[in-house]
Amino acid sequence: MASARPAPQTADRKLALLEVLGWVEAEGMLAADQVSLLRGLAERGVYDGQHPLSVIGRRGWPDARDADNSLNVETLTQWLAARVKLPYFRIDPLKLDVRRITGVISQGYASRFKVLPVEVTNDEIVVATAEPYEREWERELKQIQRKKIRRVLANPDEISRYLVEFYSISRSVIGAEAQNLGANAPGIQNLEQLIELSRAGKLDANDQHVVSIVEWLLQYAFEQRASDIHIEPRREVGLVRFRIDGVLHQVYQLPAAVLAPITSRIKILARMDISEKRRPQDGRIKTRNPNGQEVELRISSMPTAFGEKLVMRIFDPTVLLRSYRELGISEADEKFWQAMIESPHGIILVTGPTGSGKTTTLYTTLKQLAQPDVNVCTVEDPIEMVDPALNQMQVQPNIELTFANGVRTLLRQDPDIIMIGEIRDAETAEMAVQASLTGHLVLSTLHTNDAPSSVSRLLDLGVPPYLLQSTLLAVIAQRLVRVLCPNCKQPAELDDEAWDSLVAPWKAQNPKRVYKAAGCLECRNTGYRGRIGLYEMLGFSPAIKKLITGNFDIDALRQEAVRGGMKPLRLRGAQKVAEGVTTVDEVLRVVPSPTTHY
Repeated sequence: MASARPAPQTADRKLALLEVLGWVEAEGMLAADQVSLLRGLAERGVYDGQHPLSVIGRRGWPDARDADNSLNVETLTQWLAARVKLPYFRIDPLKLDVRRITGVISQGYASRFKVLPVEVTNDEIVVATAEPYEREWERELKQIQRKKIRRVLANPDEISRYLVEFYSISRSVIGAEAQNLGANAPGIQNLEQLIELSRAGKLDANDQHVVSIVEWLLQYAFEQRASDIHIEPRREVGLVRFRIDGVLHQVYQLPAAVLAPITSRIKILARMDISEKRRPQDGRIKTRNPNGQEVELRISSMPTAFGEKLVMRIFDPTVLLRSYRELGISEADEKFWQAMIESPHGIILVTGPTGSGKTTTLYTTLKQLAQPDVNVCTVEDPIEMVDPALNQMQVQPNIELTFANGVRTLLRQDPDIIMIGEIRDAETAEMAVQASLTGHLVLSTLHTNDAPSSVSRLLDLGVPPYLLQSTLLAVIAQRLVRVLCPNCKQPAELDDEAWDSLVAPWKAQNPKRVYKAAGCLECRNTGYRGRIGLYEMLGFSPAIKKLITGNFDIDALRQEAVRGGMKPLRLRGAQKVAEGVTTVDEVLRVVPSPTTHY
Protein backbone atom coordinates (compact mmCIF):
# COMPACT_ATOMS: atom_id res chain seq x y z
CA MET A 1 0.00 0.00 0.00
CA ALA A 2 2.85 2.37 0.81
CA SER A 3 4.16 2.13 -2.75
CA ALA A 4 0.83 3.47 -4.07
CA ARG A 5 1.13 6.74 -2.18
CA PRO A 6 2.22 9.80 -4.24
CA ALA A 7 5.94 10.41 -4.29
CA PRO A 8 7.15 13.62 -2.65
CA GLN A 9 7.98 15.03 -6.10
CA THR A 10 4.29 15.08 -7.08
CA ALA A 11 3.10 17.13 -4.07
CA ASP A 12 1.65 20.60 -4.64
CA ARG A 13 4.78 22.58 -3.84
CA LYS A 14 7.65 24.62 -5.24
CA LEU A 15 10.95 23.23 -6.44
CA ALA A 16 13.74 23.33 -3.87
CA LEU A 17 17.36 24.10 -4.76
CA LEU A 18 18.67 21.11 -2.79
CA GLU A 19 16.25 18.85 -4.65
CA VAL A 20 17.36 20.10 -8.09
CA LEU A 21 21.03 19.90 -7.09
CA GLY A 22 20.45 16.24 -6.24
CA TRP A 23 19.11 15.60 -9.75
CA VAL A 24 21.94 17.53 -11.36
CA GLU A 25 24.53 15.61 -9.33
CA ALA A 26 22.91 12.27 -10.13
CA GLU A 27 23.09 12.98 -13.85
CA GLY A 28 26.70 14.18 -13.67
CA MET A 29 25.92 17.64 -15.02
CA LEU A 30 28.16 19.51 -12.54
CA ALA A 31 31.43 18.74 -10.82
CA ALA A 32 31.25 17.59 -7.22
CA ASP A 33 32.91 20.75 -5.86
CA GLN A 34 30.39 22.95 -7.73
CA VAL A 35 27.45 21.01 -6.30
CA SER A 36 29.01 21.15 -2.84
CA LEU A 37 29.45 24.93 -3.06
CA LEU A 38 25.81 25.55 -4.03
CA ARG A 39 24.53 23.02 -1.50
CA GLY A 40 26.37 24.80 1.32
CA LEU A 41 24.96 28.19 0.27
CA ALA A 42 21.46 26.73 -0.05
CA GLU A 43 21.58 25.20 3.42
CA ARG A 44 22.44 28.65 4.82
CA GLY A 45 19.39 30.13 3.08
CA VAL A 46 21.41 32.39 0.75
CA TYR A 47 19.12 31.68 -2.21
CA ASP A 48 15.77 31.62 -0.45
CA GLY A 49 13.03 32.88 -2.77
CA GLN A 50 15.07 32.37 -5.95
CA HIS A 51 14.23 29.73 -8.51
CA PRO A 52 16.71 26.81 -8.50
CA LEU A 53 17.26 26.99 -12.28
CA SER A 54 18.12 30.68 -12.01
CA VAL A 55 20.59 30.04 -9.19
CA ILE A 56 22.43 27.33 -11.12
CA GLY A 57 22.10 28.86 -14.58
CA ARG A 58 23.44 32.30 -13.65
CA ARG A 59 26.76 30.71 -12.68
CA GLY A 60 27.37 29.96 -16.36
CA TRP A 61 29.18 26.71 -15.58
CA PRO A 62 29.85 24.27 -18.44
CA ASP A 63 28.03 20.96 -18.61
CA ALA A 64 30.37 18.37 -17.09
CA ARG A 65 29.09 15.84 -19.65
CA ASP A 66 29.94 18.12 -22.60
CA ALA A 67 32.26 21.10 -22.02
CA ASP A 68 31.04 22.76 -25.22
CA ASN A 69 27.58 23.25 -23.71
CA SER A 70 26.82 25.78 -20.99
CA LEU A 71 24.31 25.12 -18.22
CA ASN A 72 22.51 28.43 -18.58
CA VAL A 73 18.94 28.99 -17.44
CA GLU A 74 17.50 28.17 -20.85
CA THR A 75 19.28 24.83 -21.28
CA LEU A 76 18.41 23.90 -17.70
CA THR A 77 14.76 24.71 -18.40
CA GLN A 78 14.78 22.37 -21.39
CA TRP A 79 16.41 19.68 -19.25
CA LEU A 80 13.84 20.09 -16.49
CA ALA A 81 10.94 20.00 -18.96
CA ALA A 82 12.15 16.65 -20.28
CA ARG A 83 12.65 15.32 -16.74
CA VAL A 84 9.18 16.25 -15.46
CA LYS A 85 7.52 15.42 -18.80
CA LEU A 86 6.06 18.85 -19.51
CA PRO A 87 6.25 20.59 -22.91
CA TYR A 88 9.06 23.13 -23.10
CA PHE A 89 7.98 26.62 -24.25
CA ARG A 90 10.22 29.42 -25.46
CA ILE A 91 8.54 32.79 -24.81
CA ASP A 92 8.59 34.94 -27.93
CA PRO A 93 7.03 38.34 -27.15
CA LEU A 94 6.55 39.12 -30.84
CA LYS A 95 4.23 36.13 -31.25
CA LEU A 96 2.01 36.68 -28.22
CA ASP A 97 -1.30 38.53 -28.14
CA VAL A 98 -0.47 40.68 -25.11
CA ARG A 99 -3.94 42.21 -24.77
CA ARG A 100 -5.62 38.83 -24.70
CA ILE A 101 -3.26 36.93 -22.45
CA THR A 102 -3.16 39.65 -19.79
CA GLY A 103 -6.96 39.60 -19.65
CA VAL A 104 -7.03 36.00 -18.41
CA ILE A 105 -5.78 36.61 -14.87
CA SER A 106 -4.75 39.65 -12.87
CA GLN A 107 -1.14 40.72 -12.55
CA GLY A 108 -1.24 40.13 -8.78
CA TYR A 109 -2.41 36.55 -9.19
CA ALA A 110 0.07 35.85 -11.99
CA SER A 111 2.91 37.31 -9.90
CA ARG A 112 1.92 35.32 -6.85
CA PHE A 113 2.29 32.00 -8.65
CA LYS A 114 4.87 33.18 -11.24
CA VAL A 115 2.73 32.01 -14.16
CA LEU A 116 2.15 33.67 -17.51
CA PRO A 117 -0.64 32.87 -20.00
CA VAL A 118 0.93 32.54 -23.45
CA GLU A 119 -2.00 31.45 -25.62
CA VAL A 120 -5.75 31.80 -25.36
CA THR A 121 -8.26 30.04 -27.61
CA ASN A 122 -12.01 29.52 -27.38
CA ASP A 123 -11.62 26.31 -25.37
CA GLU A 124 -8.07 26.30 -24.03
CA ILE A 125 -5.58 28.48 -22.13
CA VAL A 126 -1.87 27.67 -22.34
CA VAL A 127 0.01 28.85 -19.25
CA ALA A 128 3.79 28.99 -18.83
CA THR A 129 5.22 28.10 -15.43
CA ALA A 130 8.62 27.23 -14.00
CA GLU A 131 7.12 25.24 -11.10
CA PRO A 132 6.09 21.82 -12.41
CA TYR A 133 4.66 20.63 -9.06
CA GLU A 134 2.58 23.67 -8.16
CA ARG A 135 -1.03 23.05 -9.26
CA GLU A 136 -3.24 25.23 -7.03
CA TRP A 137 -3.48 28.03 -9.61
CA GLU A 138 -4.39 25.53 -12.33
CA ARG A 139 -7.44 24.26 -10.46
CA GLU A 140 -8.63 27.78 -9.60
CA LEU A 141 -8.09 29.11 -13.10
CA LYS A 142 -10.00 26.18 -14.60
CA GLN A 143 -13.00 26.92 -12.40
CA ILE A 144 -12.94 30.66 -13.19
CA GLN A 145 -12.38 30.47 -16.93
CA ARG A 146 -14.21 27.19 -17.56
CA LYS A 147 -11.65 26.23 -20.16
CA LYS A 148 -9.06 23.51 -20.48
CA ILE A 149 -5.75 24.57 -18.90
CA ARG A 150 -2.55 23.30 -20.52
CA ARG A 151 0.71 23.83 -18.64
CA VAL A 152 4.08 24.35 -20.34
CA LEU A 153 7.49 24.85 -18.74
CA ALA A 154 9.36 28.08 -19.47
CA ASN A 155 12.47 29.95 -18.36
CA PRO A 156 11.75 31.39 -14.86
CA ASP A 157 13.73 34.57 -15.58
CA GLU A 158 11.77 35.17 -18.79
CA ILE A 159 8.45 34.62 -16.98
CA SER A 160 9.38 37.20 -14.34
CA ARG A 161 10.55 39.68 -16.94
CA TYR A 162 7.54 39.45 -19.25
CA LEU A 163 5.09 39.45 -16.36
CA VAL A 164 6.20 43.00 -15.63
CA GLU A 165 6.44 44.13 -19.26
CA PHE A 166 3.15 42.70 -20.52
CA TYR A 167 1.02 43.82 -17.58
CA SER A 168 2.66 47.25 -17.51
CA ILE A 169 1.73 48.02 -21.11
CA SER A 170 -1.76 46.58 -20.64
CA ARG A 171 -2.24 48.69 -17.55
CA SER A 172 -1.12 51.78 -19.48
CA VAL A 173 -3.52 51.01 -22.32
CA ILE A 174 -6.44 50.48 -19.98
CA GLY A 175 -5.42 53.56 -18.05
CA ALA A 176 -4.84 53.44 -14.29
CA GLU A 177 -6.30 56.88 -13.77
CA ALA A 178 -7.80 59.69 -15.86
CA GLN A 179 -5.50 62.52 -14.84
CA ASN A 180 -7.53 65.16 -16.57
CA LEU A 181 -10.56 64.31 -14.36
CA GLY A 182 -8.76 65.62 -11.28
CA ALA A 183 -6.90 64.14 -8.34
CA ASN A 184 -10.06 62.65 -6.82
CA ALA A 185 -11.34 61.16 -10.06
CA PRO A 186 -12.26 57.49 -10.01
CA GLY A 187 -9.76 55.18 -11.69
CA ILE A 188 -10.52 53.82 -15.12
CA GLN A 189 -11.47 50.25 -14.45
CA ASN A 190 -11.73 48.91 -17.97
CA LEU A 191 -10.85 49.51 -21.58
CA GLU A 192 -14.34 50.68 -22.47
CA GLN A 193 -14.02 53.64 -20.08
CA LEU A 194 -10.74 54.63 -21.73
CA ILE A 195 -12.35 54.49 -25.17
CA GLU A 196 -15.29 56.60 -24.00
CA LEU A 197 -12.89 59.19 -22.59
CA SER A 198 -11.08 59.30 -25.93
CA ARG A 199 -14.32 59.68 -27.86
CA ALA A 200 -15.47 62.42 -25.51
CA GLY A 201 -12.23 64.29 -26.04
CA LYS A 202 -11.21 63.85 -22.39
CA LEU A 203 -8.11 61.77 -23.18
CA ASP A 204 -5.15 63.69 -24.60
CA ALA A 205 -1.51 63.20 -25.51
CA ASN A 206 -0.26 64.30 -22.09
CA ASP A 207 -2.18 61.78 -20.00
CA GLN A 208 0.22 59.65 -18.03
CA HIS A 209 -0.92 56.33 -19.48
CA VAL A 210 -0.49 57.68 -23.04
CA VAL A 211 3.01 58.86 -22.14
CA SER A 212 3.75 55.42 -20.68
CA ILE A 213 2.55 53.62 -23.82
CA VAL A 214 4.79 55.72 -26.09
CA GLU A 215 7.78 55.30 -23.77
CA TRP A 216 7.25 51.54 -23.63
CA LEU A 217 6.87 51.41 -27.40
CA LEU A 218 10.21 53.10 -28.03
CA GLN A 219 12.16 51.15 -25.42
CA TYR A 220 10.64 47.86 -26.57
CA ALA A 221 11.62 48.63 -30.16
CA PHE A 222 15.21 49.34 -29.12
CA GLU A 223 15.34 46.09 -27.18
CA GLN A 224 13.96 44.08 -30.10
CA ARG A 225 16.54 45.61 -32.50
CA ALA A 226 13.78 47.12 -34.64
CA SER A 227 14.75 49.43 -37.49
CA ASP A 228 11.23 50.79 -38.00
CA ILE A 229 8.06 51.17 -35.91
CA HIS A 230 4.76 51.16 -37.80
CA ILE A 231 1.58 52.47 -36.15
CA GLU A 232 -1.27 51.68 -38.50
CA PRO A 233 -4.95 52.61 -38.02
CA ARG A 234 -7.59 50.06 -39.01
CA ARG A 235 -11.37 50.18 -38.74
CA GLU A 236 -11.57 48.50 -35.34
CA VAL A 237 -8.00 48.50 -34.00
CA GLY A 238 -4.62 50.13 -34.37
CA LEU A 239 -1.74 47.84 -35.28
CA VAL A 240 1.79 48.25 -33.93
CA ARG A 241 4.41 46.49 -36.03
CA PHE A 242 8.21 46.37 -35.81
CA ARG A 243 10.54 45.76 -38.73
CA ILE A 244 13.33 43.52 -37.43
CA ASP A 245 16.11 42.42 -39.75
CA GLY A 246 14.02 43.55 -42.70
CA VAL A 247 10.85 41.61 -41.76
CA LEU A 248 7.70 43.12 -40.23
CA HIS A 249 6.34 41.59 -36.99
CA GLN A 250 3.03 42.53 -35.39
CA VAL A 251 3.66 43.46 -31.77
CA TYR A 252 0.42 44.84 -30.36
CA GLN A 253 -3.16 45.82 -31.14
CA LEU A 254 -4.45 49.09 -29.71
CA PRO A 255 -8.11 50.14 -29.56
CA ALA A 256 -8.78 52.43 -32.51
CA ALA A 257 -10.05 55.22 -30.27
CA VAL A 258 -6.87 55.17 -28.19
CA LEU A 259 -4.67 55.50 -31.25
CA ALA A 260 -5.38 59.22 -31.74
CA PRO A 261 -3.81 60.45 -28.44
CA ILE A 262 -0.83 58.13 -28.97
CA THR A 263 -0.31 59.53 -32.47
CA SER A 264 -0.62 63.06 -31.09
CA ARG A 265 1.94 62.31 -28.38
CA ILE A 266 4.48 61.11 -30.94
CA LYS A 267 3.81 64.13 -33.17
CA ILE A 268 4.36 66.48 -30.22
CA LEU A 269 7.70 64.82 -29.47
CA ALA A 270 8.63 65.15 -33.15
CA ARG A 271 7.58 68.84 -33.25
CA MET A 272 4.96 68.16 -35.90
CA ASP A 273 1.64 69.97 -36.30
CA ILE A 274 -0.86 67.86 -34.33
CA SER A 275 -3.82 69.80 -35.73
CA GLU A 276 -2.90 68.90 -39.32
CA LYS A 277 -4.13 65.42 -40.15
CA ARG A 278 -4.87 65.76 -43.87
CA ARG A 279 -1.37 66.02 -45.31
CA PRO A 280 1.87 64.05 -44.78
CA GLN A 281 4.41 65.44 -42.33
CA ASP A 282 7.96 64.67 -41.28
CA GLY A 283 9.68 65.12 -37.93
CA ARG A 284 12.48 63.89 -35.69
CA ILE A 285 12.77 62.63 -32.12
CA LYS A 286 15.93 62.35 -30.08
CA THR A 287 15.90 59.95 -27.15
CA ARG A 288 18.10 57.35 -25.49
CA ASN A 289 18.09 53.58 -25.73
CA PRO A 290 18.34 51.26 -22.69
CA ASN A 291 22.16 51.46 -22.91
CA GLY A 292 22.08 55.24 -22.56
CA GLN A 293 23.15 55.94 -26.14
CA GLU A 294 21.48 58.83 -27.93
CA VAL A 295 19.16 57.57 -30.67
CA GLU A 296 17.48 59.57 -33.40
CA LEU A 297 14.15 58.62 -34.92
CA ARG A 298 12.78 60.00 -38.17
CA ILE A 299 8.99 60.26 -38.09
CA SER A 300 6.74 60.23 -41.14
CA SER A 301 2.95 60.61 -41.03
CA MET A 302 0.49 59.75 -43.79
CA PRO A 303 -3.31 60.19 -43.91
CA THR A 304 -5.21 56.93 -44.53
CA ALA A 305 -8.85 55.90 -44.68
CA PHE A 306 -8.98 55.23 -40.92
CA GLY A 307 -6.62 57.92 -39.62
CA GLU A 308 -2.97 58.87 -39.56
CA LYS A 309 -0.36 56.19 -40.12
CA LEU A 310 3.03 56.79 -38.51
CA VAL A 311 6.36 55.21 -39.35
CA MET A 312 9.32 55.84 -37.06
CA ARG A 313 12.70 54.91 -38.54
CA ILE A 314 15.30 54.22 -35.87
CA PHE A 315 18.89 55.12 -36.69
CA ASP A 316 21.54 53.00 -35.07
CA PRO A 317 23.95 55.33 -33.23
CA THR A 318 26.88 53.08 -34.14
CA VAL A 319 26.16 53.03 -37.89
CA LEU A 320 28.82 55.64 -38.66
CA LEU A 321 31.43 53.69 -36.74
CA ARG A 322 31.16 50.43 -38.69
CA SER A 323 34.03 49.11 -40.75
CA TYR A 324 33.65 47.84 -44.29
CA ARG A 325 34.19 44.30 -43.02
CA GLU A 326 31.29 44.68 -40.59
CA LEU A 327 29.09 45.75 -43.49
CA GLY A 328 29.96 42.54 -45.32
CA ILE A 329 32.48 43.92 -47.84
CA SER A 330 35.28 41.44 -48.49
CA GLU A 331 38.97 42.34 -48.37
CA ALA A 332 39.28 42.33 -52.18
CA ASP A 333 36.15 44.47 -52.60
CA GLU A 334 37.37 46.87 -49.93
CA LYS A 335 40.58 47.46 -51.89
CA PHE A 336 38.52 48.13 -55.04
CA TRP A 337 36.18 50.50 -53.18
CA GLN A 338 39.10 52.26 -51.50
CA ALA A 339 40.75 52.87 -54.87
CA MET A 340 37.53 54.33 -56.25
CA ILE A 341 36.83 56.77 -53.39
CA GLU A 342 40.41 58.01 -53.43
CA SER A 343 39.91 59.29 -56.99
CA PRO A 344 40.09 63.10 -57.20
CA HIS A 345 36.96 63.35 -59.35
CA GLY A 346 34.27 61.23 -60.94
CA ILE A 347 30.90 59.71 -60.04
CA ILE A 348 30.38 56.73 -57.75
CA LEU A 349 26.87 55.30 -57.44
CA VAL A 350 25.28 52.97 -54.90
CA THR A 351 22.13 51.30 -56.18
CA GLY A 352 19.41 49.11 -54.74
CA PRO A 353 15.81 49.27 -53.51
CA THR A 354 14.69 51.10 -50.38
CA GLY A 355 16.02 49.38 -47.27
CA SER A 356 19.00 47.75 -48.97
CA GLY A 357 21.60 49.58 -46.89
CA LYS A 358 22.69 52.25 -49.39
CA THR A 359 22.65 55.01 -46.77
CA THR A 360 24.80 52.99 -44.38
CA THR A 361 27.38 52.32 -47.10
CA LEU A 362 27.52 56.00 -48.07
CA TYR A 363 27.77 57.31 -44.50
CA THR A 364 30.47 54.81 -43.64
CA THR A 365 32.40 56.01 -46.69
CA LEU A 366 31.83 59.71 -45.98
CA LYS A 367 32.94 59.26 -42.38
CA GLN A 368 36.25 57.94 -43.66
CA LEU A 369 36.61 60.68 -46.28
CA ALA A 370 35.72 63.56 -43.95
CA GLN A 371 39.24 64.46 -42.81
CA PRO A 372 40.22 67.92 -41.48
CA ASP A 373 41.77 68.87 -44.84
CA VAL A 374 38.73 67.81 -46.88
CA ASN A 375 35.41 69.64 -47.34
CA VAL A 376 32.60 67.08 -47.59
CA CYS A 377 29.16 68.50 -48.42
CA THR A 378 25.85 66.68 -48.82
CA VAL A 379 22.39 67.49 -50.11
CA GLU A 380 19.79 65.01 -48.82
CA ASP A 381 16.07 64.39 -48.61
CA PRO A 382 15.81 63.89 -45.74
CA ILE A 383 19.08 64.12 -43.80
CA GLU A 384 19.22 60.54 -42.56
CA MET A 385 21.90 60.90 -39.89
CA VAL A 386 23.44 64.12 -38.68
CA ASP A 387 27.23 64.02 -38.36
CA PRO A 388 29.38 66.97 -37.24
CA ALA A 389 32.14 66.07 -39.72
CA LEU A 390 29.82 66.72 -42.69
CA ASN A 391 28.18 69.85 -44.09
CA GLN A 392 24.65 68.61 -44.66
CA MET A 393 21.82 70.40 -46.46
CA GLN A 394 18.14 69.39 -46.49
CA VAL A 395 16.14 69.47 -49.73
CA GLN A 396 13.08 71.74 -49.40
CA PRO A 397 10.94 71.71 -52.57
CA ASN A 398 8.49 74.27 -51.12
CA ILE A 399 11.20 76.94 -51.46
CA GLU A 400 12.62 75.43 -54.68
CA LEU A 401 15.64 73.94 -52.90
CA THR A 402 15.79 70.77 -55.00
CA PHE A 403 18.66 68.34 -55.40
CA ALA A 404 19.79 70.14 -58.54
CA ASN A 405 19.65 73.59 -56.95
CA GLY A 406 21.34 72.17 -53.86
CA VAL A 407 24.27 70.91 -55.94
CA ARG A 408 24.54 74.34 -57.59
CA THR A 409 24.82 75.87 -54.14
CA LEU A 410 27.38 73.33 -52.98
CA LEU A 411 29.57 74.03 -56.00
CA ARG A 412 29.96 77.58 -54.70
CA GLN A 413 30.99 76.26 -51.26
CA ASP A 414 34.48 75.09 -52.32
CA PRO A 415 33.71 71.36 -51.85
CA ASP A 416 36.10 68.49 -52.39
CA ILE A 417 33.48 65.74 -52.13
CA ILE A 418 29.75 66.02 -52.79
CA MET A 419 27.14 63.49 -51.77
CA ILE A 420 23.74 63.73 -53.49
CA GLY A 421 21.02 61.82 -51.65
CA GLU A 422 19.47 60.47 -54.85
CA ILE A 423 19.58 61.15 -58.58
CA ARG A 424 15.88 61.28 -59.39
CA ASP A 425 15.61 63.43 -62.49
CA ALA A 426 17.49 64.73 -65.53
CA GLU A 427 18.40 68.04 -63.90
CA THR A 428 20.01 66.36 -60.88
CA ALA A 429 21.85 63.90 -63.15
CA GLU A 430 23.16 66.81 -65.23
CA MET A 431 24.39 68.66 -62.14
CA ALA A 432 26.11 65.52 -60.84
CA VAL A 433 27.94 65.18 -64.15
CA GLN A 434 28.90 68.87 -64.15
CA ALA A 435 30.20 68.63 -60.59
CA SER A 436 32.32 65.66 -61.57
CA LEU A 437 33.67 67.36 -64.69
CA THR A 438 34.71 70.39 -62.65
CA GLY A 439 36.98 68.31 -60.41
CA HIS A 440 34.79 66.94 -57.62
CA LEU A 441 34.21 63.44 -56.36
CA VAL A 442 30.45 62.83 -56.42
CA LEU A 443 28.69 60.03 -54.53
CA SER A 444 25.00 59.33 -54.98
CA THR A 445 22.30 56.65 -55.12
CA LEU A 446 19.98 55.25 -57.76
CA HIS A 447 17.09 52.82 -57.57
CA THR A 448 18.04 49.99 -59.95
CA ASN A 449 18.05 46.21 -59.59
CA ASP A 450 21.73 45.71 -60.39
CA ALA A 451 24.87 47.68 -61.16
CA PRO A 452 24.76 47.56 -65.00
CA SER A 453 21.16 48.87 -64.97
CA SER A 454 22.44 52.17 -63.57
CA VAL A 455 23.89 53.00 -66.98
CA SER A 456 20.52 52.43 -68.63
CA ARG A 457 18.86 54.61 -66.01
CA LEU A 458 21.23 57.54 -66.56
CA LEU A 459 20.89 57.25 -70.33
CA ASP A 460 17.09 57.26 -69.93
CA LEU A 461 17.42 60.49 -67.90
CA GLY A 462 19.13 62.06 -70.87
CA VAL A 463 22.80 62.00 -69.91
CA PRO A 464 24.88 61.73 -73.12
CA PRO A 465 26.92 58.51 -73.42
CA TYR A 466 30.21 60.38 -73.86
CA LEU A 467 29.69 62.17 -70.53
CA LEU A 468 29.07 58.85 -68.75
CA GLN A 469 32.28 57.51 -70.29
CA SER A 470 34.14 60.52 -68.87
CA THR A 471 32.66 60.60 -65.38
CA LEU A 472 31.52 57.18 -64.13
CA LEU A 473 34.04 55.47 -61.86
CA ALA A 474 32.10 52.68 -60.22
CA VAL A 475 28.64 51.42 -59.36
CA ILE A 476 27.80 49.19 -56.42
CA ALA A 477 24.50 47.31 -56.28
CA GLN A 478 23.64 45.91 -52.87
CA ARG A 479 21.13 43.95 -50.83
CA LEU A 480 20.84 43.02 -47.17
CA VAL A 481 20.34 39.40 -46.14
CA ARG A 482 19.61 38.17 -42.64
CA VAL A 483 22.47 36.49 -40.78
CA LEU A 484 21.91 33.11 -39.15
CA CYS A 485 21.91 33.35 -35.37
CA PRO A 486 25.27 31.92 -34.19
CA ASN A 487 23.66 30.57 -31.02
CA CYS A 488 21.13 28.29 -32.65
CA LYS A 489 21.96 27.69 -36.32
CA GLN A 490 22.02 24.01 -37.21
CA PRO A 491 23.69 21.97 -39.99
CA ALA A 492 21.32 21.14 -42.81
CA GLU A 493 21.14 19.10 -45.99
CA LEU A 494 21.73 21.11 -49.15
CA ASP A 495 18.79 21.25 -51.55
CA ASP A 496 20.58 20.76 -54.87
CA GLU A 497 17.65 22.14 -56.85
CA ALA A 498 17.51 25.32 -54.75
CA TRP A 499 21.28 25.74 -55.03
CA ASP A 500 21.17 25.38 -58.82
CA SER A 501 18.34 27.93 -58.92
CA LEU A 502 20.44 30.31 -56.84
CA VAL A 503 23.60 30.21 -58.94
CA ALA A 504 21.97 29.87 -62.40
CA PRO A 505 22.94 30.68 -65.11
CA TRP A 506 26.43 30.24 -63.71
CA LYS A 507 28.05 27.18 -62.19
CA ALA A 508 29.28 27.07 -58.63
CA GLN A 509 30.58 24.12 -56.63
CA ASN A 510 28.20 22.82 -54.01
CA PRO A 511 29.28 23.90 -50.51
CA LYS A 512 30.54 21.20 -48.17
CA ARG A 513 28.26 22.37 -45.36
CA VAL A 514 25.21 24.60 -45.10
CA TYR A 515 23.13 25.68 -42.12
CA LYS A 516 19.48 26.34 -41.39
CA ALA A 517 17.63 28.70 -39.04
CA ALA A 518 16.44 27.15 -35.78
CA GLY A 519 15.34 29.86 -33.34
CA CYS A 520 16.24 30.78 -29.77
CA LEU A 521 15.76 33.57 -27.25
CA GLU A 522 18.81 35.44 -28.54
CA CYS A 523 17.26 35.86 -32.00
CA ARG A 524 13.63 36.17 -30.80
CA ASN A 525 12.92 32.72 -32.23
CA THR A 526 13.44 33.83 -35.85
CA GLY A 527 16.68 31.93 -36.42
CA TYR A 528 18.35 35.12 -37.67
CA ARG A 529 20.14 37.92 -35.88
CA GLY A 530 21.25 41.03 -37.78
CA ARG A 531 21.85 41.56 -41.48
CA ILE A 532 24.87 41.73 -43.74
CA GLY A 533 25.37 43.20 -47.20
CA LEU A 534 25.79 41.54 -50.58
CA TYR A 535 27.72 43.75 -52.99
CA GLU A 536 27.93 43.67 -56.78
CA MET A 537 30.83 45.97 -57.72
CA LEU A 538 31.16 47.29 -61.24
CA GLY A 539 34.27 49.22 -62.23
CA PHE A 540 34.27 51.17 -65.49
CA SER A 541 37.26 49.80 -67.31
CA PRO A 542 38.12 50.99 -70.88
CA ALA A 543 36.42 47.86 -72.26
CA ILE A 544 33.17 48.67 -70.47
CA LYS A 545 33.27 52.37 -71.34
CA LYS A 546 33.45 51.45 -75.03
CA LEU A 547 30.06 49.76 -74.68
CA ILE A 548 28.35 52.95 -73.45
CA THR A 549 27.16 54.30 -76.79
CA GLY A 550 24.00 55.56 -78.40
CA ASN A 551 23.13 51.93 -79.25
CA PHE A 552 23.66 50.77 -75.69
CA ASP A 553 23.28 47.01 -75.13
CA ILE A 554 22.94 46.25 -71.42
CA ASP A 555 23.35 42.49 -71.93
CA ALA A 556 26.71 43.05 -73.60
CA LEU A 557 27.77 45.27 -70.72
CA ARG A 558 26.73 42.66 -68.15
CA GLN A 559 28.69 39.95 -69.94
CA GLU A 560 31.78 42.14 -70.19
CA ALA A 561 31.47 43.12 -66.51
CA VAL A 562 31.43 39.46 -65.43
CA ARG A 563 34.41 38.71 -67.68
CA GLY A 564 36.16 41.64 -66.05
CA GLY A 565 35.67 40.23 -62.54
CA MET A 566 32.27 41.53 -61.37
CA LYS A 567 30.48 38.96 -59.21
CA PRO A 568 26.68 39.24 -59.53
CA LEU A 569 24.52 39.53 -56.42
CA ARG A 570 23.30 35.93 -56.64
CA LEU A 571 26.88 34.60 -56.58
CA ARG A 572 27.71 36.91 -53.67
CA GLY A 573 24.77 35.38 -51.86
CA ALA A 574 25.91 31.85 -52.71
CA GLN A 575 29.31 32.71 -51.23
CA LYS A 576 27.65 33.77 -47.95
CA VAL A 577 25.66 30.52 -47.92
CA ALA A 578 28.86 28.50 -48.37
CA GLU A 579 30.44 30.45 -45.50
CA GLY A 580 27.56 29.50 -43.21
CA VAL A 581 26.43 33.12 -42.85
CA THR A 582 22.93 32.81 -44.30
CA THR A 583 20.61 30.40 -46.14
CA VAL A 584 19.71 29.76 -49.76
CA ASP A 585 16.07 30.70 -49.09
CA GLU A 586 17.10 34.03 -47.61
CA VAL A 587 19.22 34.97 -50.63
CA LEU A 588 16.46 33.91 -53.03
CA ARG A 589 14.00 36.05 -51.04
CA VAL A 590 16.12 39.19 -51.26
CA VAL A 591 18.04 39.03 -54.55
CA PRO A 592 16.13 39.17 -57.85
CA SER A 593 16.68 36.53 -60.47
CA PRO A 594 19.06 37.48 -63.30
CA THR A 595 17.39 39.43 -66.08
CA THR A 596 19.78 38.30 -68.78
CA HIS A 597 21.92 35.38 -69.94
CA TYR A 598 25.50 36.16 -68.98
